[in-house]
Amino acid sequence: MALTGLEIYKNLPKTNCGDCNFPTCMAFAMQLAAKRTSLDQCPHVSEEAKATLAEASAPPMRLIKIGKDKNPLEIGQETVLFRHQEKFHRPTGIAIKLKDNLREGEIDKEVEKINGLKFTRVGEEISINLIAIEHTTTGAEEYARLVGKVKEKSNFPLILISPKPEIMEAALGVSSEGNPLIYAANKENYEGMASLAKKYRCPLCVEGKDLEELAERTGEIKKLGIEDIVLSIDSDRAMDTLQDLTRSRRLALEKKFRPLGYPTITFTTEKDSFQEVGQATTYICKYGGILVIEGKKKWQILPLLTVRQNIYTDPQVPNAVEAKLYEIGGVSSNSPVIVTTNFSLTYFTVEGEVTNSKIPTYISVVETEGLGVLNAYAGDKWSAEKIGKTLEEQKVKEKVGHNSIIIPGLVAVFRAELEEDFGWKVLVGPEEAARIPVFLKNEWKVN
Repeated sequence: MALTGLEIYKNLPKTNCGDCNFPTCMAFAMQLAAKRTSLDQCPHVSEEAKATLAEASAPPMRLIKIGKDKNPLEIGQETVLFRHQEKFHRPTGIAIKLKDNLREGEIDKEVEKINGLKFTRVGEEISINLIAIEHTTTGAEEYARLVGKVKEKSNFPLILISPKPEIMEAALGVSSEGNPLIYAANKENYEGMASLAKKYRCPLCVEGKDLEELAERTGEIKKLGIEDIVLSIDSDRAMDTLQDLTRSRRLALEKKFRPLGYPTITFTTEKDSFQEVGQATTYICKYGGILVIEGKKKWQILPLLTVRQNIYTDPQVPNAVEAKLYEIGGVSSNSPVIVTTNFSLTYFTVEGEVTNSKIPTYISVVETEGLGVLNAYAGDKWSAEKIGKTLEEQKVKEKVGHNSIIIPGLVAVFRAELEEDFGWKVLVGPEEAARIPVFLKNEWKVN
């Protein structure tokens, strides 16, 4: 039974030292009771208290780490069902699946293509996280050779897929130091797979025909000494998979049902490339810990990474950049000055189009509490007066030898006040950032 914050507090040192990153032991106890932190954050708790509190204070979903040196992935230890309640903590790991029927020359090409699935969006590099290698027809030695080569050539942790313990052990022999995920233990092979997970100290995925069987299997595997478990949620129909992902999350977080208190892995099943992307997007939103996809073209992966990046931001923290004067390229006194808000997506979109124009430009970013152009205007977070004062604070007139600024077309209403009250010559720019390069080349002239 879950303990209350007061019951937990009675077993803590009561020193209020702050070493757990909470101001008091009571505050730490309340967070433990809410499953928002773990007992190991307190370095002074006694062994007796650990024994008393360990199970009761453990987070409802276990934290699992896959990989070691190269881009390790952590999944699990989530605390909420819905993002607005707090936030989602550990982004879905996206894995590209390869099969063992690749010819020698194809392996290098495929791995090189996967290594290149990296993009920069709103100032952050986003990429896939894992490579899944599925055993289909090769022998143990051939499969192990492929695993070893992918491990050597790639930058990502591995998921090893085979139901045969002898095949799995051959692959682990060349890859276990990289802490791969073993996929998967089922009704027939779970003792052998658990033995391998224990021997090589790797996380183990568990599969079953439904959640009831999964819960039964995790209990059996835990008795064999395996703690790092990932649940395989898989069905022929996407709707059924989505329901099971949701049910397992709810049972873990709301009901504190320990047999399902683990992160999940799921696979796309759609054969059509567009449908596969749609299915994958669904599983990123709810509630895949790892998503395994076969499509590896950039147009398929970028939308998934974009969705993941958006879902795993903190809804309580504005997605904003610092409000200051940015210099794009080798600016001079003749460079144009573009005014925009400090919403990250707005700024980086404008910055990207300015870079594409190849015209060195100043971008004056105004503090709007992380809101975009129209939202900031509607919420009275920026105005002509605020822009004028920001330009003065940023000493823009000392940087340029002209008196012109460019404002977004969506707020052309600011023009008159900026000209009359602050003495700027205002050019009304395009409403869409994509038109900035053409606008700068055709409309910008130093007066």
